[in-house]
Order: sequence, then C-alpha cells, then structure tokens
Amino acid sequence: MKLNLTVLPGDGIGPEIIAQALAVTEAVCETREHTLTVERALVGAAAIEETGDPYPAETHALCMDSDAVLFGAIGSPRYDNDPSAPVRPEQGLLAMRQKLGLYANIRPVTTFPSLIDRSPLRADLIAGADLICIRELTGGIYFGRPQGRSEDGTVAYDTCIYTVAEIERIVRLAYGYALRRRRKLTVVDKANVLSTSRLWRQVARRIEKEYPEVETEYMFVDNAAMQIIQNPKRFDVIVTENMFGDILTDEASVITGSLGLLPSASMGTHTAVFEPIHGSYPQAAGKNIANPLATILSAALMFEYLDLQEEGRLIRAAVAASINANIVTEDIAEAGKAYKTSEVGQWIANYIKNS
Repeated sequence: MKLNLTVLPGDGIGPEIIAQALAVTEAVCETREHTLTVERALVGAAAIEETGDPYPAETHALCMDSDAVLFGAIGSPRYDNDPSAPVRPEQGLLAMRQKLGLYANIRPVTTFPSLIDRSPLRADLIAGADLICIRELTGGIYFGRPQGRSEDGTVAYDTCIYTVAEIERIVRLAYGYALRRRRKLTVVDKANVLSTSRLWRQVARRIEKEYPEVETEYMFVDNAAMQIIQNPKRFDVIVTENMFGDILTDEASVITGSLGLLPSASMGTHTAVFEPIHGSYPQAAGKNIANPLATILSAALMFEYLDLQEEGRLIRAAVAASINANIVTEDIAEAGKAYKTSEVGQWIANYIKNS
C-alpha cells in the first residue's frame, strides 16, 4: 500500500514526540512492505514565526492531499504571556479543524495492567477500564460568534452555538462506535441549565429510537466528571459537546496514570488528523524527556483508520511490551529508571522490526 502522510510537528515537545511516532510508522511500513511518503509542514507558533499564519495555506494544501495527518502539539508561552497578541498558535488548530471539517474527536482511554499502580486512583476502580469519548470538535463555545471584549476591557463574552445537523452527525457517529463495542452510549450535557444542551438531549432522544440494541443513558456533565473518577468501568462510549469533551478527556487521563498515554483521532469531511491529547508542554521542550507513547498510539489509530488493522495491533503490542519492560519516560517510570524520549521510540521501532 502507498501511504502519503503529512507530518505537523508543531510547538514545544511536538517535534520530539513526532520524531518517535514517525520512526515507529516507518518501522511498520518497512516490515509490512508499505510505501511511505512523508511531507512536513508548519503549524502553530512555528508557523507564525515563519509566515505570520498559524495554519498557512501551504500546510492546508498538503493536508488535503494526504491520506492522513500526524500532528504533534500547538502552544507557546511567548503567546500565553501576551494576551494582546493579534495572532495566537491555537488559532491554527481551530483553523485546521474547520478547514478539514474535523467535527469528531475520538479519544480512547484504556488501562495497561503493568501501570495500574501509577494511577492516583485505586487499582480496583480502574483495572479493566476501557472507554471512548467522542467529542464534537467544530461547534460550541470555541467557535461561537460573537465573542470578544467590551471597548473598556471590563467585560468579556463567548457564545455557545449548536445546530441540529451538528448534533445529529456526532451522535450517529457515537452510536456507530457503540454498536462495534459493548453497546452502551452515554450522552453528556448540562440540559438543566443550557439551551444548547437541551437541544442536544432533544436530538439524541430522537436518534436513540433508531438504535434499540444500544443502551442509552443521559448524564449531566458534573455527574459525569465524578463518575469517570469513581466508576470509570461503567462507561463504554461517551458523546458530548466540544468544551465538555475537552475537559472530561483530560480528566480521564488519570485513569491511565499519565496524559502522555492518551492518543486521539480527529475525523470528518476531509483528511483525518491523529495526535496525542496533551499539549505542547514547553517546559520539557528540547530535554528529551517527554512521553512519546500517546503520539505512537495515535499512529496506531491512523493505521486502523486506513483499514490496516494488523499494523495498528502491532504498534499496540510494541507499546505494551515497552511498558511491561519498563522502557518508559520519567512520568510513568519507577524512581531512577526513566528512559529518554528517543530511547523509548527507538526501542519500540526495533521491537516492531524484530517481530
């Protein structure tokens, strides 16, 4: 198979973790005799500094012409500390989602038996936890207009907007995942307070009737936040709006023991994008200490999306082997036994080559 891949390293630790995910991808393609073509492009703060645009037209064109996009992270303290900056790196991420039509973010959360003790949660609560959160990605408060500040700067406002069509497509996608898993769907909203959430619930209840074989429950977001910690094994597939999904999936990272273990896929109208859910972690940039596993597991999602299931399983097996062998970075390592980012990536790539 010929695989045309656009790689967007981005900012902070992005280039370091992407380098390891790409090494693993190359190892898989080599062992499975796929032809891999890679094009690199700018996004985020790196793109602003080079072009003035956090998502340049050239980057978008490459993404549109690719089979998939492997993306690192966006964000820089230079812009975080300057609220008056006219252009921000995060605008590049929002632009990429909008222009590629990436309305669905798929975030799996699974536990690794050898890392159960690294989680702050009790082992009996998280052992066997396996859920997917499907986050609507191009609507809601992050994209709603109007937004801004009053002329005197004393008032700020954001607008949360959803349409029936946006809700329908993400809920139907979530039911599709539930049908392939344990046939349970949890719709998370705040329908007791928000008009947009009441629309979400109204639309979901209508669609629910089309899927009688799936158990559907409705849960307020504050309760969902508690249940993810108290009883994560009760969940199979969760579907929710943009901001709720952003927060809940970051919270769910404590189940695995590290934000550095959670991959994601963003898909929709055009080319799908695969990325770790963590940010650019600028404090670790250039230190070769960041956990590359979430990015490597995102590459596994990429192969599975391209209907190369065995390739995805091979990556997952290699990641599990590295964890079992304690070839891991400092965030999940035992005291004094941490490996560097590059060492972890190379170990996994070699494991794949030798499988």
